[in-house]
This record gives sequence, C-alpha cells and structure tokens, in this order.
Amino acid sequence: MDKILKKTLQDLEFPTVLQQVSDHCNTEMGKERALQIGPLPDLDTIVEALGKTSEYQSSLISENRIPNHGFDAITTELRLLKIENTTLEVSSFKRISSICKTVVSHKKFFKKFKEYYPLWYNETLKIEENTTIIVEIDAVIDRFGEVKDKASDELFRIRREMNHVRGKIGQSFASALNTYHGSDYLDDIRESVYENRRVLAVKAMYRRKVKGAIMGNSKTGSIVYIEPEATLRYSRELNNLEFDEREEIQRILHSLTDFIRPFGDLLQDYQQFLTQVDITAAKAKYAAKMDALMPEINTKKRLFLRDAYHPLLLLSNRLRDEKTHPQTIELHPENRITVISGPNAGGKSITLKTIGLLQIMLQSGLLIPVHERSSVCLFEKILTDIGDNQSIENHLSTYSYRLKNMNQFLKKCNSETLFLIDEFGTGSDPELGGALAEAFLEVFYERGAYGVITTHYANLKALADELPHTTNANMLFDGSTLEPTFQLVLGEAGSSFTFEVAQKNGIPYSLINKAKKKIARGKVRFDATIAKLQKERSKMAKTGSRLQEEESKAREEAVKLEKLNAKIKSKLENYQELYDHDQRMIHLGNKVNTAADKYFQDKKKRALVSELLRIVETENSKRKKKTANQAKAERTKKAKVAQEVQQEVKVIREKKKINKKTAVKKQPKPRPTFKLGDRVRMTDGKAVGSIDKLEKGKATVNYGMFTTNVSVEQLELVEQTKR
Repeated sequence: MDKILKKTLQDLEFPTVLQQVSDHCNTEMGKERALQIGPLPDLDTIVEALGKTSEYQSSLISENRIPNHGFDAITTELRLLKIENTTLEVSSFKRISSICKTVVSHKKFFKKFKEYYPLWYNETLKIEENTTIIVEIDAVIDRFGEVKDKASDELFRIRREMNHVRGKIGQSFASALNTYHGSDYLDDIRESVYENRRVLAVKAMYRRKVKGAIMGNSKTGSIVYIEPEATLRYSRELNNLEFDEREEIQRILHSLTDFIRPFGDLLQDYQQFLTQVDITAAKAKYAAKMDALMPEINTKKRLFLRDAYHPLLLLSNRLRDEKTHPQTIELHPENRITVISGPNAGGKSITLKTIGLLQIMLQSGLLIPVHERSSVCLFEKILTDIGDNQSIENHLSTYSYRLKNMNQFLKKCNSETLFLIDEFGTGSDPELGGALAEAFLEVFYERGAYGVITTHYANLKALADELPHTTNANMLFDGSTLEPTFQLVLGEAGSSFTFEVAQKNGIPYSLINKAKKKIARGKVRFDATIAKLQKERSKMAKTGSRLQEEESKAREEAVKLEKLNAKIKSKLENYQELYDHDQRMIHLGNKVNTAADKYFQDKKKRALVSELLRIVETENSKRKKKTANQAKAERTKKAKVAQEVQQEVKVIREKKKINKKTAVKKQPKPRPTFKLGDRVRMTDGKAVGSIDKLEKGKATVNYGMFTTNVSVEQLELVEQTKR
C-alpha cells in the first residue's frame, strides 16, 4: 500500500488517538513507539496486528491473563556492548537479567496457553530462549544489586580479610578508647565519626598525649579528632584491601560483560519483543475502554460500518456522561460514492471524520468501535479535504488552497482510493464553485474511486441521483423542533433548512421573506420540497418505529397465549384421563359391591370367588402389558394429576368457605320486636334491664336502681317475656 499522507492523518486527528494509546503504555520505549504507529503495508500484516490486539484484549477479562511485561530500557547497554573493552555497571546487568526473565516467562506462558493465544505463541517461536545469561548474572549479582562474595575465589578471600581487619580496627579502637578515657583525655562524647572513620574526641589540651593521626577539630577548637595509632595501621591495611576489592569487582564485571557481548542481537530482539507487547497491551486497553473489536475484513471492496462511533468523541462524551450517536454507512461497487447533505451542526462532518479515522485506525492495527457485524475493506490511498485550510504562510485563500488540494486528488485518485471531502465546492461563487465541484466529482466517479462528501449544493445532490453508482444521504433533522437527530439516512438528499434555522435563531420573518424573493424561485421550491420530504421521512420513521414496537409486543403476547393454551389443553387431557379412570373404578366398585351383597345373602364362597375372578379377568382383558418403568411412569403421572386436582379442589373449597363466611357476615341480623317486660341491654353495654314502657321508637328500661330512656335501635334482646 502507498504511504498515507501526513496531512490526511492530521485532518482525521489520528495523532490524538496515538497519544491516547501511548498514555496506556507501561514503558518509556513503548510510549515513544506508540506515537510512531502508522498504516501497515499489507493485508496479512494488518490482520496479524489486529489479531494480536484482539487476543490481548480477551486476556484482560480472562483468568489466564498475560504476565506483566514491564521493563527498563537497555538501549545504552546494547550500544556499549558493541564497543570493545567496555564494562557494564551492576545496574545494567540487573536490567538485562530482568528483561531475559520477563521474556522467558512470556515464552512459557504462551506455550502453555497456545490454544488461547495462537498468534502470540507463533511470535514467541521467532525469538530464542536463553537462560544462560540469567544464570551467569545471578551467579555474580544478588537480588539487592550487589556483587556476591563468591563471584570469584579472589573476591571471597579479599572480603574475608577485610572482615578480619575490620574486627581488628574495632578491637584496637576500643582498647585506645578505654585507655584514654581512663586518663581523662577524652571529651564527654568520647568518640565521633570523621570522614567515615571512627575517631577519638580528645580535649584540645591533651592532643599531644594521644598517639595517632589528627583528622580535624570541632568548630570551637575545644575538641581534636584523632584516629589512634594502632587503628590507623589497620585502616591503611583496610584501604589497600578495599582497593583490591574494587579492582577484583571491575575484573569480574568486565569478564561478565565479555560473556554477554555476543548476545547483543538477542537482547535487542528481547527488547523489541517486550516493546511490541507493551504497545499491543496499550492498544487492547484503549479498545476495551471504548468497546472496540476486530470486524470482518473482506476483499470484495465493501465498506460496511454499522453503529460506528468516533473514538475521540465517544471517550470525551463518556467523561461528560453524554450520549454519542452511532452512524451506519455502506460503500460497495454498486454504491461507491455517497453525498451527504443536511443542515449545519447536524453531524455531517463528524460522520465523515468517523469513516476516515476508523479506516486509518484499522489499517494501523487498531481495533475500532463498531458493531460486530461490520465488514471493511482496505484502501491504498486515503485522501482528505476537511476544514478551513487557509494557508497564511503561502498567502493562499481557502479556495486557492482547496483547488491545490483537488489538483493532488486528480493526480492520485484511482479505484484503490477512498476520498473524504467536507463542504465540497465551497469558497467561491456558489454557482461557479458548484459547477467545478460537479466536474471534479464526475472525474472521481469515472476513475472508480470510493468516497464520501458533504455539501449544500443542489447540483451535487442532483448529480448523485443521476449517477448509477452514487447515492444521496442526509442527516435527519426534526422539522417541528428544528433540532438535529444525528442520524444518517441513505437514499435521499437533505435540505439545509437555511430559512427554518434562521427563523429559529430569531431572524425577523420579514427579512427571511425578503431573502427568499432575492433567489431563484425554483431553488426555493426545490429546497422546500426536499425539506418537506425529509419531514415526512422523519414522521414515517417515528411511525414505523412505533408500529414495530407494537408488532413486537403483539408477537410476545401471541407466544404467551399459545403457551398458555397448550398448558390448558394438557391439563384438560390429564383431567379427562383422571375422570375416565375414576368412572371406571366406580363401575368396578359397584360390581364388587353387588358380589359382596349376594355373598352376604347366600354365604356361597365358591360363587363369590367365581364372580370376583370373572370381574378381574374381564378387567385384565382390557389392559395392555407394560414394562415396570412404563407402569411406574403412569402411576407417577396419575398421582401427580390427582394431587394437582386435590390442590385445586382444596383452593376452591377454601374460597367457598371464605365467600360463605363473608355472605353470613354481610347479612344483617333481623331487628327484634320488643314487648313490655322483655329483658334487654345496650349494644355497647353489659347491664341487663327490663322494658317498662314503649313509645314512638323509645323505650324506658328499668335497671332496678334506676331507669333510663333510650332508642330501641340501641337495644338488643336478651330474653323475651313469657306470656
């Protein structure tokens, strides 16, 4: 594939995507390399890069997660290894050992899980596994980054002598300390450390009394710091041993460097491999963040992006908790060019950039946020003309710059090109610019190029209708609210809604009418017709969506009713079987009862047995032989049905009882007819009295100690008087 121009990458904001990918890298080298990602040369390389990213993305949610790949760069070490007689430092060996261990762990992991990560397993087969470097470095340097005592016999001997001498230094110093402290030559602090050596804190007046080397004195001059003579002798010996130690360590590191030097190219491969892992991991994390995936890649020149999101807009809106509108578009040999029209701020430019950016990302090995049923093809060239590209440096106007750009398009455009042009033909006289844009579009069409353009020009919309492999599309606009819906619809042109939007933004109606009169009546009618069609399309889309929902609900209800019907039918069949069985049992019981009644009368056992045998044989003649399992299944089924019937009968009986109780409660008690002498009491009281007088619904009740007048409705009968 030809190299895609840097201008195209900048127009589509691809560097911003790379910066976001780079931010997900763990290593500095990975961050640098991620910013250099670009379109890959061929289909196989692209598919492999996408496949590796997809495998790594799946590991992020898997139990078998790919091991940590972090490392410190060894670029400086690799450069030094190429120079003869150089010696690496201890920290360099630690970095080299760490990289080797990380690569070995990855090789083991991918070998163990090669069925899950086949592409990565194949990648590890390309690099040689080397454990001798790790063994040699570990034999010399410990985990704290220090050279081990047993790195060589000579170093072991030197350090043993050093420890012996340090012991003598400690003993001699302690002896001198005790001696001079007893003589009261020392200050209260007794000792100190000067230039990393233990010294006696001698009072200045006694400095000549103490044998040794004067190392310094206090600020006031009252204390002189002296290293005792015996200690001084051992310190010189220790200095000599320390020099020998440094020499031996240098010799060991030089020898180790010479051992590793031949493996420079292998270590370079290790670093490249881990950098590749880091970049792929960053791609996978970035993809997971926006639910990106690897779509089908076809060779039939079909670009079908379903529910495609602009990555930068999607992530930005998620941070602000705002909705992002996906777009669906298709280009194929029968529809190579799409002309998108519609009002400003309706989403035309974003749709254009989404198509271009996703294509660039895919051809650079990045997963894209689209529906899994999407299918894409590859293009050798992607040409863009997006935004106001006025050139101040070259003193070019917007239109001049765009004409130069179109000239480049004419030179490079062919059947393997995808061109994306925003606001095609603008920057000059509308009619002349529109005519020139029309001519350009015809050339692109004749060369078999694929492309998407946005425009407000009516002649380009008309041309898209005339050319057989070109189609119009528009960004839907709600005619009633004059708000964009950000939904792309293929098949018809869109109105710019120029006057409607102007009216919504407060431009006086009289001024809008004046503007309408200044332009050709045919153009106003043409734009008005498109606007009307678009409103109708929007209305039909809403109606269709509502009908689809209603149809879906009706279908669900039909399925539910069908299931309920089948269930009821099954129950009825089971109940019928149970009823028939019970009727047969009743009939059989009647026969046995008749035989028993006859035996009760004549006491003839033989006749009884004969009759019972006849009944049994008659019944058995109707039966069919069944296996034990069939008989058991039938008994279980009958028991289950019977249990179900009993349960339902129980529920019905309970309901009847409740209804009966409710009916009883609801029936009001008949009001008794009171007579003189009846024993009564108040409905809300306990005292019983007798009625002495009845008059007009009032009764005089005698309680013995007193009488009271109450309404007969407040009384209840306890006992009627006997007549």
